[in-house]
Amino acid sequence: MEQITAIVLAAGKGNRMHSEIPKQYLTLYGKPVLYYSLKCFEESPVGEIVLVAGENELDYCRTDIVDRYQFHKVRQIVPGGTERYWSVKRGLEAAAGASYVLIHDAARPCITVDMIERSIAEVKRSGACTVGMPVKDTIKLVDEQGNGMDTPPRNRLWQIQTPQSFSYDELWSAYTKMEREQAVDITDDTMIIERYLGKKTRVIEGSYYNIKITTPEDLQVAATFLKKVKKVVDTAQS
Repeated sequence: MEQITAIVLAAGKGNRMHSEIPKQYLTLYGKPVLYYSLKCFEESPVGEIVLVAGENELDYCRTDIVDRYQFHKVRQIVPGGTERYWSVKRGLEAAAGASYVLIHDAARPCITVDMIERSIAEVKRSGACTVGMPVKDTIKLVDEQGNGMDTPPRNRLWQIQTPQSFSYDELWSAYTKMEREQAVDITDDTMIIERYLGKKTRVIEGSYYNIKITTPEDLQVAATFLKKVKKVVDTAQS
């Protein structure tokens, strides 16, 4: 039987938020940021959720988020690693037996069920996909001295988001090869697939609303977007 698992990453520290509270636990309309991603996956076709959290936050996640809001698809809560890719690796270990995995950053609360459904459909076709959006601004390649070196054509540049979706066996194989080489410059999972399996990743449309909360300003923007994409202002406070 085909098993689709979401791995939600909530182990980051979020130093750029200048807050003692990690960004995924900051409050939006009376609920933690993490709530919105979990709620979306709970309402989606995925069969189970693996939540990867900080080692000191496991009990909080279980009691104050998963149990409180009755996220029945969260089957495991596991401690994350020192880097994002090690947190994914631990999530993959917990998701053993899955056919496909969707990797999502908890700091992106504006994900939608439609985005998840389209990711699942695409990963079943191609084996590896990510959501993203075309960049709106001109991008400049700059050298170490701050001098502009090149201007890539904007029509070929996309801003990559999550979820990123993969065949479980292929992503696990890529991670095994990465671990042997002890790579340190990995920023997302599409890079691992491309580098260690030589496989292309399909890029499908996400949403400009699907921002990653990184700075205090992002939190304000996400609050505005949530009103539009989920109409949560009334229900989140109930």
